[in-house]
Parts: sequence; structure tokens; C-alpha cells
Amino acid sequence: MNKKDKIFASKPEEVETLSGAKESILTNKKLTILVVVILLANLALSGVVVGVGINTYGQWGPWFEKNIMGKESSVDGNNNADDGGGQDNGSQQNLSALLEDRNTETQVIDEQGQVERVVERANPAVVSIIVTKDIPKMEQYYENYDPFGNNEFFRQFFGDSFDFQVPQYRQNGTEKQEIGGGSGFIVRADGLIVTNKHVVSDESAAYTVLTNDGQKYEATVLARDPVNDIALLKINKDGLPVVKLGDSDSLKVGQTVIAIGNALGEYRNTVSKGVVSGLKRDITAGGAIGQAEQLSGVIQTDAAINPGNSGGPLLNLKGEAIGVNVAIVQGSQNIAFSLPINDVRKVIDSVEKYGKILRPWIGVRYVMVNKELKDKNQLPVDYGVLVVRGETNTDLAVVPGSPADKAGIVENDIVLEIDGKKLEGDYTLSKAIANYNVGDKLKVKIYHKGEEKTLEITLEERK
Repeated sequence: MNKKDKIFASKPEEVETLSGAKESILTNKKLTILVVVILLANLALSGVVVGVGINTYGQWGPWFEKNIMGKESSVDGNNNADDGGGQDNGSQQNLSALLEDRNTETQVIDEQGQVERVVERANPAVVSIIVTKDIPKMEQYYENYDPFGNNEFFRQFFGDSFDFQVPQYRQNGTEKQEIGGGSGFIVRADGLIVTNKHVVSDESAAYTVLTNDGQKYEATVLARDPVNDIALLKINKDGLPVVKLGDSDSLKVGQTVIAIGNALGEYRNTVSKGVVSGLKRDITAGGAIGQAEQLSGVIQTDAAINPGNSGGPLLNLKGEAIGVNVAIVQGSQNIAFSLPINDVRKVIDSVEKYGKILRPWIGVRYVMVNKELKDKNQLPVDYGVLVVRGETNTDLAVVPGSPADKAGIVENDIVLEIDGKKLEGDYTLSKAIANYNVGDKLKVKIYHKGEEKTLEITLEERK
């Protein structure tokens, strides 16, 4: 090969070498770009996870160090990093679990914030009620007492040495004393207050309302419900904060509730939290002076309620009153009851419309009939209400002169239907009557002495 050929021959080799070098450089650049992209993607992913987790490192610390910073552990427990196939299943599961825990924690914190906001809004409208009464003021004085009855025979021997000073007591006027207390809450800005009837049952007592800011107002009892343990008070003040009324019919068991009241008559606006433990309970509540009252359809809660809380609101997480705290089970833990606010709403409407509480009344005592009662007493039906007397001789089955008495209902009759609707389950006679007004005429089907018959009864006002 001549020189020219050599030169000619060397050019293709050089060109081939240069071409290979260029391709190699391009390949390396592509690899470099790919590596950079992967690194940026990993950094972006790490940034997202770090951004989510950095504020809760106290809870996420161990996982954060091993899986984000160094990947020291893998699914099989060896100190081998991921083989490049993507994030391992263990890390994904850990992340899912931690995010779920984070959501739960967020819900708990959010509920706590809701409770705080509810208390902050409702507290100014929750009041303490102080009951005072003129109590006889007694004074002590002394009288001389002669054991010998002023007998001259004994006096000539003993003289006056056997005279005694005997203490005696007599009334010296009266003085006002605090004899009780309870709670209530303002439902109208002009000073209308809801409480329990048993808190303000003494007609000879005086009632003072103490607001959460320490102001005192003399209160007038507008109405005492003859059927339910509800009463309305009025104070002369405008522009007051109020508690909004909710819907007790929408309550669900397990729902969070808050109770506020004057615990033990001493700890003003005490707050407790619990849940709705049960709905539509029927209880017999005993008063402080031995009176017993049947309460139907009440709300059961485990929120701590103490004597003195009576009349205070039971609130939902919207800050609405859904009940009026009314009773506790003595000797138990976390069993308390509240009157549904929808029943209270009817009382308020009646007072605003008529100036008093108008309750329609039929005038019988009864028990609900069910299959067990039917079988036990060999009754002809397993629904309706059986008209029976109470526990004492004075608790008559049918009140003399009542609408039921005038219509001819007697003891042991079974009231089957009111205006064509059966009385069964939760639909009691009391609930049926509550849907009507004083003066309404009802078609009442009863079972009387072996046969069914329909009566017309005109509802009257409960006195």
C-alpha cells in the first residue's frame, strides 16, 4: 500500500473512531440525564414525604430515618437497599398506616377544637338559678323552772335554790335563706330561660338568675309544664346571648354531646363531654321532696351530670341544645337523662302564643300492651294501651271528670287506636295526644268488655 493509500486507508479508521467516540459521548450524556432525572424524581418524592412528615417527626421518627434517609431495612429484614424495582411493599404499608393514624389524630384534634368552640359560644347563655325562701328566724331565751311547782312546804327547806333556767325557742321574724339551686339556659335575647320544673317547683320561693359574667337578675316563673319536667323563667334584660335549639329527632346513638351546668349548686358552668348512650328511654324520676314523675322518650347520656345540673343544656357539636338535663341514676356511673329539645320547643311555642303552657289531656293511666303482657294477662290483642291504676290507691286508672271518664272509658279497657292509627311500639298514647290541641275531637277505638267500640273524645286542658 502506497503512502496515498495509507493516508486514504487511515481516514476511514479515524472517522470510525471519531464516530464511535461521539456515540459514546452521546450515550454517556443520555445516561447522565437519565440519572439526573431519576435523582430529581427521588428528591421530589422525598420532598413530598418529608413535607408531609416533618411536622410530626415525633410520631414518624423511626420510619423516617430508615426509609427516607437511608433505607436501612427492607421487607425481608436484611440490610439491603431496594433493588430498583420501586418502593417496597413494607414501606407502602407503613406509609398507609401512618397516614391513617395521622387522619385519626387530625379527627381527634378537630373534635377537641369543636368542643372548645361550642363551650365558648354557649357558656355566656348558660345560667345558674338560686332558690331562696323566707325561713322563720328563731331565737333562744330562758325561763325559770321550779321542780317543786312553787310548793311552800319544800321552799321552807330549800328556798329558791332549786329553780332552774330552761332554754326555750321562739320565732323572731323571718330571714331569706338559699334552699336550693339548679341550671338553665337563655333561649331568647329578651331573657326567656328554659329550666326544669322541679328546680322552680316551690311557688312560695324566690328565684334569682346568675349569669356566667356574675350578674344577678330577679326571675319570674312564666310557666310550669303540668306534664313534663319543664319550666320557663323570664328576666328583665335585653340583648342577652342565647343557645340555639337543635333537632332532637335527628340524634344518633354514639353522637358526641356536651353538658353544661351548675354542678352541685357550687361549681358554676361546669362542662362535661360524653356521647348519646340511648334514645327514647322511659324513666321514673324522683324529686327532692319525694314526688315521682314519669318521663317518656328521654335521651340517655354518659356525660357527667350532677345535682345542680338540672335544667342545663345538652349540646351537640354545632352548639345547639338538643336536650335539657333532667335526672341521674343515684349510685350509678355515667347514666344520666335529658328531655328532648323538640318537646321543649312545643312548650316555648305555647307560651309565646297563649301566654301559658296548654297541654291536651285525656285523663287515664296506662301501660303499653306487647306480646309478653298479652300472654301474661291473656289479653285479646298485643298492641294498644291497657288502662290501669297506679301503685297507690289514689292513683286511679281514670281521673274522675276527665275527657276519658266523660266518654265512658273504665279501668282494664284497652285503647287500640287514635284516629285510625294503632298505639304500638314507640307510638304511645301520650305521643298521640301530643299531636293535637286542646278542644280537638278524636275518634278513639277501644276494647271494652269483650268487644271493640269507637268513642268520640274532646281533649281538654291539663290543669
